[in-house]
Amino acid sequence: MLSGSKTSFKIQQHPPGPALRGPKSSDMNSKRNRNGQAFPCIPGEHVLEEAARVRKIVRSRDGEGSILGTLYCTNLRVAFVPEPAPGDTVGAPRCSTCLHSEHDVALPCIGRLVAVNSFTKAKVLTANSTLKFIPEELVLYCRDFRVLRFRFRDSGLEPRACQVTLAIVQAQESSNASAGTWYDSGAIRNLENAWLSTEESLSPPTLLFERPCDWEKELRRLGAAGWRVSPVNERFDMATSLPKYLWVPSRLLDNELKRAFGHFNARRIPRLCWHHPGGSDLLRAAGFHADSDPEKEDVRSVEALMLAGHAQCVIVETAADLPSPAEIQLSYLKLRALCLPDSSVADEKWLSALEGTRWLEHVRACVRKASEVAALLAERSRSIVLQESDDRDLNCLLASLVQVLSDPHARTQSGFQSLLQKEWVVAGHPFLQRLNLLRDNDREESPVFLLFLDCVWQLLQQFPASFEFTETYLVALHDSSYIPFFSTFLFNCQWERDRRNQHRASNQIYAPVNGWRELPPLEILQKGGRLAKERGGPYLPTIWDWALRYTTQQRAQFRNPAYARGSGSTTVPNGKSAPLGGDKLEGALSGNRAVYLFAKGALSPQTHLFPWKNGSLSKKGWWRAQSSESLSEQDRSLRSKPSGCPQQPEGLLLPASAGPLIRLWRRCYLRGSQEVQRGLFASTLAELAEELDRLRKQLGD
Repeated sequence: MLSGSKTSFKIQQHPPGPALRGPKSSDMNSKRNRNGQAFPCIPGEHVLEEAARVRKIVRSRDGEGSILGTLYCTNLRVAFVPEPAPGDTVGAPRCSTCLHSEHDVALPCIGRLVAVNSFTKAKVLTANSTLKFIPEELVLYCRDFRVLRFRFRDSGLEPRACQVTLAIVQAQESSNASAGTWYDSGAIRNLENAWLSTEESLSPPTLLFERPCDWEKELRRLGAAGWRVSPVNERFDMATSLPKYLWVPSRLLDNELKRAFGHFNARRIPRLCWHHPGGSDLLRAAGFHADSDPEKEDVRSVEALMLAGHAQCVIVETAADLPSPAEIQLSYLKLRALCLPDSSVADEKWLSALEGTRWLEHVRACVRKASEVAALLAERSRSIVLQESDDRDLNCLLASLVQVLSDPHARTQSGFQSLLQKEWVVAGHPFLQRLNLLRDNDREESPVFLLFLDCVWQLLQQFPASFEFTETYLVALHDSSYIPFFSTFLFNCQWERDRRNQHRASNQIYAPVNGWRELPPLEILQKGGRLAKERGGPYLPTIWDWALRYTTQQRAQFRNPAYARGSGSTTVPNGKSAPLGGDKLEGALSGNRAVYLFAKGALSPQTHLFPWKNGSLSKKGWWRAQSSESLSEQDRSLRSKPSGCPQQPEGLLLPASAGPLIRLWRRCYLRGSQEVQRGLFASTLAELAEELDRLRKQLGD
């Protein structure tokens, strides 16, 4: 009967504008299904369409099962609410939060929408599609590697299947143009305060690095006595992509500092990232500006920044050994296509196809490069400058990874989150372009941040007792990158966030010192809630407010029970002493006020501190030309086997990056496979016991 249907449904394309509002609009928790169960809308969200008695397909090692419930399409997401289990209270909320469920997906996270009917070929739905059959099954291929399947056949409400399918397509199209105005920001902040008032965090707060006190606090923790917090970019008049505050040498005045901005691409000058307890300093900067013409005073300012009081400066060419953003994107697309459950690659060719994506090769290169830089930092006191053309992609990855290897504090949950804020969020990584959340610029898309998370997962596998957080936490962070309800990944730099905050609601006031503040909501105070957090910065909540999306039991799985705080000195996977430097490397780094280039795993002495000669910029490629001349006699490779370091630094991790030790992150990338545990969290103790028995059998074999 379905095959003979003459009905067709045209998916109309709506012009950009406010989010769709239909007859099914609702405020908080006013929409209920037939069982009286409330759908937990967030502020500003409204239900567009729904279909009851839909079955969500769940695949496991034991085969295929299903969960009966109601499928909702809202202006923000596609949500599935399971029917209450026997014995549950009718109308009880499914969890204590309403911004996350393993059954939900935000509209920008939907990569592909497919309608399936047993009498015709599956149809990939777009804004211009015409649906000529009633779908029996709806498949959502998510950008975070999830695959959600919903079956309508047994519901007996086939017209509802068409209506909810068309509503999802229309809502996804509209979401691309209205993501920035989806929600009532003030209401979400009030909701955040109400929830967090009942659940105080036991972990130290995450530093957002939006106020000078955060920078001062972290600088004191590092013990970097020769550095200070400079407000030279507080109004973003020096560089719009840089943070408001910078760590610069104490002896360098702001007037002197301003002379250096014009000589670097996008005016991104060298500034401190991390201070090693042994005295070394890790800095990052953009490439030298090709058209700059520095005066002697300018050169002195740049020299003071890069040497940072040290006799030696090692300039690390970040792009020389790592993949470009375009290569990362191409590899990621191949990986995602390979890991989908309907991949056409035969089982016997799957591993070779995985190597063909080059994703593991890119992970291996990043881990190796970070290990080399970490060894350089620990070997002796010097300044090490990570230099990338625009200083907004690979420098973020490498600077963060080096600190994870070198600083035990960065391996705690709060320290890791503060690290991401400092080296990614406020440092100007273009999240909106690279994640392409609004689907408006495919050419700039490149998951550099997701590559970094994969690298951290590799370290977690090799050093499981050295991290306070777990794989579950990393997967949750990976999935959060495609959730548009928070400010963390919604902008390209701090300047854009501040521009968004210029349009304030009427319930806010401005203080000359602390900036904008929300007035205390009366209803929250009357209910015993606490006031809005005393912080400047994002008007929207950050993803670090995990209580908005995960229950207490789920967040408990973020904590690693095997974590050993302050676990020993230098650590390598096999437990042997890690090689750090050696006679040859020490010989290559001898001398006073010397500069070296580090590229391709080798150090090369340079005759000039900067590529400027007699006040003019030398020919393009000066660094590489200088390196090639010195390769034959003076190169010293870190990949040789040096004799070791007389004093091993505390807490340094030097991972292995060769061969099978770099593995595929199965729990993240193969979530659609039957051989991988479903969901982000283990649902029952029985599933945990089953997983444990399976691991024991594998070890026994």
